[in-house]
Amino acid sequence: MNEKAVPALAGIVVLLVAAVAAFILHQKHWTPLAVSIQGAVIRHDADPRNELPIASAQVTATDGARTVTVESDASGYFALTFRPGLMPRRTIDLRFAAPGYKPLHMQAQLHLRPGAGQLYVAELQPVAPPVNPNPSAPVTVLSNLRVRYTVNTHSEENIGSAVRTFEVVHHGSEPCNQQAPCSPDSLWKASTGSVTMDAGPGNEFRNVRASCIAGACPFTQIDARGFIKGGRTVTASAIAWADTATFLLEAEVFHSTMSGGVRHSYPVLYERTLTFTLPETEEGVSIEADVNGKPMVFPLGPELYLSWANCVMRTNTEAEKSTVYRCELKPGYRF
Repeated sequence: MNEKAVPALAGIVVLLVAAVAAFILHQKHWTPLAVSIQGAVIRHDADPRNELPIASAQVTATDGARTVTVESDASGYFALTFRPGLMPRRTIDLRFAAPGYKPLHMQAQLHLRPGAGQLYVAELQPVAPPVNPNPSAPVTVLSNLRVRYTVNTHSEENIGSAVRTFEVVHHGSEPCNQQAPCSPDSLWKASTGSVTMDAGPGNEFRNVRASCIAGACPFTQIDARGFIKGGRTVTASAIAWADTATFLLEAEVFHSTMSGGVRHSYPVLYERTLTFTLPETEEGVSIEADVNGKPMVFPLGPELYLSWANCVMRTNTEAEKSTVYRCELKPGYRF
């Protein structure tokens, strides 16, 4: 080896040692990034209209060293945060399980950069019993289905008006001399007066107005802060600095009530599934149906119990909130 090659070789060795030291130090202090995985769990079917969301499906993610488990919500959505090990694998195993469905295994690609992953839609194959396990037993037919519910609405009724007068007594024009109350320009001594009105329980004043109706009105001023917003009680105040003035306070009286109205809606039927949506303010949901030709009413209740179907519900999170109901017929029933 010539003398010129020795320094170059020494430099390479130094660089290699530095690189190894940096790698070891990085491994000691490197914190695994959080990987977000999200998707939906639905029922597999050749017809997209039958690919219904699966709630409470168990979703498990693992890389062999770490395991995270979550459940899908009422819309089938799931999201989990996974932190890979120091030497992360390129893929993560995803396993899906739900009662009545075959388990499913998928692999999620590991992307440490936010937004570089994908959305995972798991289509679970149902392991459902026959629609009618006893072919010789009669099938109950449901027809003429409609949904009945109550919506409470807030209403306001104009039940009259209120009128009050008041005076502000003042005599002559006197300099203020910095002795309050004074005119708005602080030149003249002034007098004040006010009146208050109460609309009573459950009522409130609207369109409140006050005016000077007699006396030296050009030399008066009304304070509207006590009545401009209305409400159950309103107060009008005024000042006068030339002579006695009379004021009029008027308002319309409104009474607020809550009333419940019965509404009806018609569900969408597809094969063995019934779906309908209701406004967020709905109450007392019932399903009316003819059972083998006889009209009956089935209160849904908070447990969503029906003798002839299994029901689930979810609330949409959009600005116009609504509740989505879905019911699947039990064996022995058909629409």
